[in-house]
Amino acid sequence: MDDITNRTAQSKVFTHVITVRWADCDPAKIAYTGRLPNFALEAIDEWWGVHTGYDWFHGNVDRNVGTPFVHLSMDFRSPVTPRHPLVCEVRLLRLGESSIRFSVRGLQDGVLCFEGEFVEVFVEADVHRKIPAPDDMRTKLEALVVD
Repeated sequence: MDDITNRTAQSKVFTHVITVRWADCDPAKIAYTGRLPNFALEAIDEWWGVHTGYDWFHGNVDRNVGTPFVHLSMDFRSPVTPRHPLVCEVRLLRLGESSIRFSVRGLQDGVLCFEGEFVEVFVEADVHRKIPAPDDMRTKLEALVVD
């Protein structure tokens, strides 16, 4: 990969930092398993706000465009603890006609803690009917797909 290609690929990686709290932990003193998908979803929601101007709330309420999840899968690699910030890397893997696929990697102190894929579908929010990605969003999103 040449330097220009590498810089372009890196610019398509969105980073969201989460402070893991004691309240996120279970009796084993690590983040409760159910919190890990929540951390990834928080990072994706922030990605939406930064890249389209609409987080999930504003998309649903102000634009009547919802993006509910139809698939998620995660692999856990190392425990997440309150010891270090959790850095979530979000990448847009694919933009389909009416769906969008992300990958999220969670790292603490340079160690990969989890990775997963998340698929959303575009819907008309008030009736929950599938729609194509809105043209103005599609234009912004196409430039962000990781090659």
